[in-house]
Amino acid sequence: MVTITLMGQLQAADGERDLACEVTDPITVRQLIQRQGRNLRDILQLMKEKKVLVTVNKRIASMDTVVHDGDAIKLVGHDGTGGSGLGPSLI
Repeated sequence: MVTITLMGQLQAADGERDLACEVTDPITVRQLIQRQGRNLRDILQLMKEKKVLVTVNKRIASMDTVVHDGDAIKLVGHDGTGGSGLGPSLI
């Protein structure tokens, strides 16, 4: 089981912020997010735009980091300037 925690303003399409995903073989973060389908489609798009910081087991990671059973993934939205990048801009 791999856990995905969505932090800050991120949430799944169904409103969830904590997801548990069954994995039997090593898989990349990108592949795991893609497997979640529509529920994490918006998160996947933000990841492609490089607006999401990925950590695996409390270490900075990327979409290509391989995860294994028991790993913990955290996704945090950002805009590269210290803001979340997901809300309205005040500039």
